[in-house]
Amino acid sequence: MLNYIKGIHHISLKCDDTNKYAEAIRFYTECLGLIVYRKWNEGILLSTGNSYIEIFCNGKGTEEKGAVRHFALATDNVDMFADRIKEAGYDVFIEPKDIVLTSEPEVRARIAFCKGPLGEEIELFDEKI
Repeated sequence: MLNYIKGIHHISLKCDDTNKYAEAIRFYTECLGLIVYRKWNEGILLSTGNSYIEIFCNGKGTEEKGAVRHFALATDNVDMFADRIKEAGYDVFIEPKDIVLTSEPEVRARIAFCKGPLGEEIELFDEKI
């Protein structure tokens, strides 16, 4: 069987408040350093390097379509981003720590979890190879 999945293209977030929308854009661009890839009347697409985060400001959506438990952003510097997120006033609810996932093969990583401006949970993930 061929593997057609190449990775995550984008994650979509929705809000219905222009202030929350602006706050989300500031969070992802200023705190996390993502760049604007594309903008349109009701949304924006931010580049993570190998995928995108799409944010719409055209309606509710936090519960009408279900919820994403969290998404993970790959980084080489979990601690720096956790500090920047806290300095910006957001909650880092799992502080940076080293983990070992007992999978096959075993995965060693440094992780942290935070809440974004729309209530989304974000994992910062640095896999140690």
